[in-house]
Amino acid sequence: MPLPGHVVKRGALRRNLTGHAFFFPFLVVFVIGVAAPLAYAFRLSLYEDRMIGGTVFVGFDNYSKALSDHLFSAGLARVALFFAIQVPLMLTLSLLAALAIDSGRLRGASLFRVGIFVPYAVPGVVAALMWGYMYGNRFGLSAELGDLFGTELPNLLGPDWMLASIGNVVTWSYVGYNMMILYAALRAIPEELYEAAEMDGAGAFRTAWSIKLPALKPALLLATTFSVIGSFQLFNEPSILSALAPASVPTNYTPNLYAYNLAFSGRQFNYSAAIAVVLGVVTVFVAYLVQLATARRERMQ
Repeated sequence: MPLPGHVVKRGALRRNLTGHAFFFPFLVVFVIGVAAPLAYAFRLSLYEDRMIGGTVFVGFDNYSKALSDHLFSAGLARVALFFAIQVPLMLTLSLLAALAIDSGRLRGASLFRVGIFVPYAVPGVVAALMWGYMYGNRFGLSAELGDLFGTELPNLLGPDWMLASIGNVVTWSYVGYNMMILYAALRAIPEELYEAAEMDGAGAFRTAWSIKLPALKPALLLATTFSVIGSFQLFNEPSILSALAPASVPTNYTPNLYAYNLAFSGRQFNYSAAIAVVLGVVTVFVAYLVQLATARRERMQ
């Protein structure tokens, strides 16, 4: 016997209210923590503080200035180069580590997994300070190794090596984090696929190539997207290392560092907000291109 219409409607209403009740806390946090700051930054970027006239509305003048700012362009190009070199290297190391642990042939796999993940638990400021003091050619580990072997090592805090030094800090910190993402994806692969591959005579390499790597594509895309955001938002490492090597890290070394210095050293809050908004748009655009390229490659296959 079918239920009366008012009973069905009451049940549907109850389910809708329950769904909205679970969604509401996220909506509140999103509005307060994401939407409101973005809206405020955009509003701030439309004004300019002048010595005569105070705060005036200038529309998109700050954005036009940002797009023609060679200091901002130089910092953006630097983080793009950082992303192009550091991210593939970091994800390759993470992938190899995840495959090694999942293979079951690695002795002390649990210890290895914990050891490679521990650097992620080290705060970014502490990691940058620690590596910065090791990089110093007049102090720390680099200087001691040079004295030990009677040679002069490259100045890892010099302008030519600074980007690579920052890349080493970031890689050291995040290889374990990305390894855990990939390893979790590997553990979700059904055992039946491995059994079928074994029955077909597939070896360890063939199993990794034909089963594990295809199954890791969504996890690799997720890790790459996070890495895009992290690369273009690079701030902690250059900010800390600038205190150790100010000549190697100018105020515009990364777009985030440039926006910070504009706001808190130059007191140009409005222009800094415009830089931050442009950087956010660029980050979203690059992340979208990565996802689009991945989807296109899957369709071609």
